[in-house]
Amino acid sequence: MNADFAGYHVPVNADVCGLEVITIHEEDPYVNALGIKGVGEIGVVGTVGAIANAVWHATGTRIRRFPIRIEDLMAS
Repeated sequence: MNADFAGYHVPVNADVCGLEVITIHEEDPYVNALGIKGVGEIGVVGTVGAIANAVWHATGTRIRRFPIRIEDLMAS
């Protein structure tokens, strides 16, 4: 247990040996008309952080609020 999020261990890509996604058909009367459910969240865990780091390396400006907007880069 940690007192704050700064000391919390967050796994990175190097910590994960592999990831396999398996979809299983199920009947769900509450799903939308297209039959779409949220299944991509786990697969994009590090994406936002990687993009923010790329912006930081390219511009020298650390943005800590998402989405990253050009106005935030220009204000810094």
